[in-house]
Amino acid sequence: MQLYEEQQIKLYNSLTGKKELFKPINEGYIGMYVCGPTVYSNVHLGNVRTFMSFDMVFRYLKHLGYKVRYVRNITDAGHLENDADAGEDKITKKARLEQIEPMEVVQRYTVDFHNILNTLNFLPPSIEPTATGHIIEQIELIKNIIDNGFAYEVNGSVYFDVHKFNETNEYGKLSKRKLEDLIHNTRELDGQSDKKNPQDFALWKKAEPQHIMRWPSPWSDGFPGWHLECTAMSTKYLGEQFDIHGGGMDLKFPHHECEIAQNEAAKGKSPVNYWMHANMLELNGQRMSKTTGNTVNPDELLSGKNKFFSKAYSPSVIRFFNAMSSYRSVLDLTDDGLLASEKGLHRLMDAVNLLSDLKASNSSTLDIQVWKQKCYDAMNDDFNSPILIAHLFEAAKYINQIKEGFETLNAEDLALLKNTINDFVFDVLGLKNTNESDSGTDKLAGAVDVLIKLRQDARANKDFALSDKIRDELAAVGIQLKDGKDGTTFSTN
Repeated sequence: MQLYEEQQIKLYNSLTGKKELFKPINEGYIGMYVCGPTVYSNVHLGNVRTFMSFDMVFRYLKHLGYKVRYVRNITDAGHLENDADAGEDKITKKARLEQIEPMEVVQRYTVDFHNILNTLNFLPPSIEPTATGHIIEQIELIKNIIDNGFAYEVNGSVYFDVHKFNETNEYGKLSKRKLEDLIHNTRELDGQSDKKNPQDFALWKKAEPQHIMRWPSPWSDGFPGWHLECTAMSTKYLGEQFDIHGGGMDLKFPHHECEIAQNEAAKGKSPVNYWMHANMLELNGQRMSKTTGNTVNPDELLSGKNKFFSKAYSPSVIRFFNAMSSYRSVLDLTDDGLLASEKGLHRLMDAVNLLSDLKASNSSTLDIQVWKQKCYDAMNDDFNSPILIAHLFEAAKYINQIKEGFETLNAEDLALLKNTINDFVFDVLGLKNTNESDSGTDKLAGAVDVLIKLRQDARANKDFALSDKIRDELAAVGIQLKDGKDGTTFSTN
């Protein structure tokens, strides 16, 4: 008997705006698609938050015994900068700036994406298709939409006819927007004169002479629209209807809205039963933005080489910090929050490391079965990882009470406690035992922090000879100090 037969999941469906009992289309099997990155730059930390949330969902579904086909795409064809069918595609723009081939851009940042996710202990998806690998499927999808009367071709470009579609379907049902309101709030933009209506979106764009990435099609040498690729790849690998589609809240409109419209126009059916959206990541209470400088990338967070945080943080601390908040909540990334998560993670791992030393008794004074079900109840309630973590801390308290002799567990309950903790801490949350693996790193950081403090005292007392000696001695053993306006940090060679 599989665990999923005993556990019932309720998840928040963005399409209906409420929690619903999850029932897969095929019993025991789940198809899940999550929109992946556009690989024209280093992966954004906000995107990592989304992917981390769905990595946890993937892990839990697998833990329950479901056979999960998890598809997460790579957008390597580029799409237009403002997603309104105008401007230059992001990959081509990067290639021009760096004077390299667009696929060099794609390769560089795909490798970066994989390296970051591997460092953060992600499970790989079942399939990771690329947009450029599915041009034929996208062209066939456009043909279907045209044949069904929901798209039109003008001067080599093909546009989805939103107004025609809305006569028989409901455009805006996911984002809860009405077409009438969109019409009222739409401003005509230059370059949209080919469209019947400003709300129409591109399925295929004719490439201008300077556009590098292009493919032949029945309409022109050009490139597919951004929304089209996900419809083509999700339905190819998961079927015309599948269980879960995930992504960031910022993709709900227009991207996911257009996915629904494309599938209904081509296949006559809505593609997804449950839409899940992870909320935004903020930095110190403000939206992350490259233009304002309020941004940090994953490498900088992991290395400590940034102006926002007092130290480097391990992958498990970052995962733990993420899991301390519901995936549907806005998450504010702060130094205080990460420091608190680091302390909490160490406290949890200290308890986990005591498990092997606990001795079984003849009887149990704790009801571990009830505690275990609380852990499942938390995850069954829309993957409520903060409540799960609260129950794991409850188990940490049990472990210390057993160690001190205040509580007892028989052999069966002790084994159940160990197995359940290992399942949820390592398999579901994807944490690593940082108290074991990073203990040397932590001790080094602590020792260097002491020396940095001594150096600061020396400089305050104008003892520059001692200050320089500390810096030079550390450099001699491969530890570089960096003085900045927010204090002194260090890195190792």
